[in-house]
Amino acid sequence: MRIFKVNWYPPENEELRKLFGGKVDFDIDPIPTDPAYRIARERSAAADALINCSATHLVPADLDDFERVRIVVREGVGYDNLDLAGWGARGVPVCNVPDYGTTEVADHALALMLSLTRGTSTYGEGLKRDPVANWRFAAAPLIRRHKGATFGVIGLGRIGLAAARRAAAFDMKVVFYDPYLPNGAELSVGYDRVHSLADLMAQSDVVSVHTPLNDETRGFVGAAAFAAAKPGLILVNTARGPIVDLDALHAALRDGRVAGAGLDVLPQEPADKDHPLVKAWTSGEPWLAGRLILTPHAAFYSPDAIKDMQRKAVEVILAYLNEGRLTNCVNREFLKPAVSIRKAS
Repeated sequence: MRIFKVNWYPPENEELRKLFGGKVDFDIDPIPTDPAYRIARERSAAADALINCSATHLVPADLDDFERVRIVVREGVGYDNLDLAGWGARGVPVCNVPDYGTTEVADHALALMLSLTRGTSTYGEGLKRDPVANWRFAAAPLIRRHKGATFGVIGLGRIGLAAARRAAAFDMKVVFYDPYLPNGAELSVGYDRVHSLADLMAQSDVVSVHTPLNDETRGFVGAAAFAAAKPGLILVNTARGPIVDLDALHAALRDGRVAGAGLDVLPQEPADKDHPLVKAWTSGEPWLAGRLILTPHAAFYSPDAIKDMQRKAVEVILAYLNEGRLTNCVNREFLKPAVSIRKAS
């Protein structure tokens, strides 16, 4: 069985070959540096399965170039950079790996919140500049008490629920907005439920985004949401950058409606250094001091998480091609004809 991994971040992980070397022949292609790069036809045509390692880069080839591919896996949670309908029309299931970095992302969301609300990064930056003059407990602008504050969650899936549990451990009240959870879900978790984004924004002291990116959620947290926000809101986004309208966030931070933001993801990655908000942050404009934290789409990362992600992606492929067991399929609605059970030769 030949598995083609594209958009891989070198160096290669030899543990995969050790784990599956007797069952799988890997062809691994790094993220191209040339925008015009295309995978050689003989390589794509030889693949039985395809893994896209990147959360943002497209597969540098046409679907028709993968004539033998019977399953596609996004090595990670988000799959908005894969053509679900196109693969489905070919009868090829697209799957993801939703269970590898849940704790890391939830931890990162709370870490961004805490960096702002306890001032850890602001204090450190100030003391680095002048450890005497900046030895001041009031130097960070967003310090607040967590006990009794409201932590709002957009999307109470695996990661959203994990983040909510962590916030509850700080004695925060948890409220969530998720129209796709069945009635009664709030009773099973013990959190308050609201039925509109505006209500969530109006009640929350901190809002953490944990919804997938799709046509419905692109720009979802925008000007209307910020207009409804409780004064002093802190926004955290560890999901996907385009869910938050960065222009609207810039305006809301500038006029004070939003007190602060912790962003692990941006609409353009790497960051657009010329965007007004990014530019204000990198240049140290005084009005934004201590109110914004950016991290480089790293919430998912830990060495253990990477190992889990790589292993689980291959396990999804082997389960389907060898056993006929399809897991984590994200394009069932597009599969035409219905997926047939085909074992690898």
